[in-house]
Amino acid sequence: MDQELLDLYADYLISSFRATTATGLSSLLEGAVSHDQISRLLSSAVCNSADLWRLVKPVVRQSGSSQGVLILDDSIEEKPYTDENEIIAWHWDHSKNRAVKGINFISALYQVSTPEMALPVAFELVRKTETRTDPKTGQTKRYSAVTKNQHARSMLGQCVRNGIPFRYVLGDSWYASAENLKFIKHQFSNIANSANSANGYDFVMPLKSNRKVALSRDEQQSGHSVSVETLMKEQIVVREVWLEGVDFPMLLVKQVFTNEDGSTGILYLVSSDTTLTSEAITSLYQRRWKVEEYHKSLKQNASLAKSPTRTVTTQTNHFFASLYAYIKLQRLKLKTSLNHFALKTKIYVSALHSAFVELQRMQTNAAPAA
Repeated sequence: MDQELLDLYADYLISSFRATTATGLSSLLEGAVSHDQISRLLSSAVCNSADLWRLVKPVVRQSGSSQGVLILDDSIEEKPYTDENEIIAWHWDHSKNRAVKGINFISALYQVSTPEMALPVAFELVRKTETRTDPKTGQTKRYSAVTKNQHARSMLGQCVRNGIPFRYVLGDSWYASAENLKFIKHQFSNIANSANSANGYDFVMPLKSNRKVALSRDEQQSGHSVSVETLMKEQIVVREVWLEGVDFPMLLVKQVFTNEDGSTGILYLVSSDTTLTSEAITSLYQRRWKVEEYHKSLKQNASLAKSPTRTVTTQTNHFFASLYAYIKLQRLKLKTSLNHFALKTKIYVSALHSAFVELQRMQTNAAPAA
């Protein structure tokens, strides 16, 4: 992909407050770049996670830290009025408890605290390339040949091979499968190629309340496991447990918190790092919420949903350009100490000022002579 054009297009995505089109960018640049050039940019070879790493690598190398964390999460950008294809498909949205049509994307977000930084370092789009017919309803539905957990393990492995310095992997309960946890604890050491590999890698993840745990390896092997909710009925600070299907001990912490609506919520957090305190485990997991800020900014500040692209290639490349726009915003944040929404507001106020001045000029020129 043409880097100069990509930069212009990403800047356009940051600057725009309406639909982003090839015609719109060409008009903004007063014809310096043609509509066809921008269309060819979006129709070029599909950009992937390796291309993203080439863009973000310099920032990670400059500001990365061994105290960094990798956050796994996915989100859906709804596209209800766009024709269905392998990436614009129906996906189950757990936050809404229903299926929605849109792009389901998985990200590995690299987060460090000093300087405050959160950058996507790997991504995958869920591609529903296969179809099957429901024998009961007769309806044909799309599905993906690769699961989100398979994508997650592949992305984590690539992050290790890329030498990204981090210590912990964070995620929600979807990514806390026994297979994923064993992959993080055991297989990272086989593919690691960084100084951090000497210490290994660990995780902090929440478990669903019905996951089975035992208080010792012997109890686990003899089948004497109970649900996490049963074991942690009382407010216990921290407990060493053996999770069903996992061959190493971990620490389990019950975190009780108050939601915005005043209701009480409970998280059962586990970590493979048995040297941590309960406070350290909960503090580490709080860093996962940076991924929510990332999703919100990507959608609202980088024009993710504002492109009328129609093909899988152009839709994928627009998504990639939105990721790059987010990275550019993150670079600006490091330089200005303004968050993404403050930066976007500053751009808007500047644009509004220019429009106001232009309106005054037009009115002055159009005024009748005395």
